[in-house]
Amino acid sequence: MANPSKAEQLFCPTETALGIIGGKWKGMILWCLCQGTMRFGQLHRTIPGITQRMLTKQLRDLEEYDIITRKVYPQVPPKVEYALSAHGQTLKPILANLEAWSKDYLEQKIGRNDAG
Repeated sequence: MANPSKAEQLFCPTETALGIIGGKWKGMILWCLCQGTMRFGQLHRTIPGITQRMLTKQLRDLEEYDIITRKVYPQVPPKVEYALSAHGQTLKPILANLEAWSKDYLEQKIGRNDAG
């Protein structure tokens, strides 16, 4: 094997998954894209606190792992759309389960009844 990918360098399957989709911003990006295709500006406005630079980096990482697709339309100004790839679509039920788990956690452990 020449140069192992980032994912292949990680220790276990769970670590691999978290290495690809974990972090402060990727979960929010993926949650947005689970709702449908979005343009860069839409994503930037939807995710509070993320800088353009960080959004660009996170989108590039997700694209590198084939979790999202990037479609550029040849027009001025450029139009770029992001969507879940076919492989990224397989994350939807996993992310839905994480969302349900989080709501349950907030309700049971923190006593929030407005967890969603």
